[in-house]
Amino acid sequence: MDHHKEIDLVAVNDIFDKDALVYLLKYDTVMGRFPGKVSLDGDVLNAGHQQVKLLSERVPEQLPWGELNIDVVVESTGIFRQKAQLNKHLTAGAKKVILTVPPKDEIDYMVVLGVNDDGLTTDHDIISNASCTTNCLAPMAKVLHEAFGIELGV
Repeated sequence: MDHHKEIDLVAVNDIFDKDALVYLLKYDTVMGRFPGKVSLDGDVLNAGHQQVKLLSERVPEQLPWGELNIDVVVESTGIFRQKAQLNKHLTAGAKKVILTVPPKDEIDYMVVLGVNDDGLTTDHDIISNASCTTNCLAPMAKVLHEAFGIELGV
């Protein structure tokens, strides 16, 4: 968190046990041990120099995004994948929503960085970052198509 000064992680909403979240941050199996001190003070996670409010709300429109002045919500539960569901984050006060999986219906834009991110505009309030498979395949397919042309993909 400390190496992205332009991003302020304000809150995390997870119904998981808060003490378990602290433990998982301290001893991440992919990133390794967290380099700073990690502690829990009520509903505030202290991680290095960062303080993050921990929320445990199952209903998106009841989240305090407006009160916390949240710019972007990253929706990564996999549960809320329809535009009407994602709109509830906007109703709660968030300005934008990024969905980490493909949506179940029409949203403002589906972006794959390096492939179609030039079409992303400030008018897009709800976007999806597509799927992990798409993010693996699309950049390579784009390069091949631009260099040689792809007539058919099977």
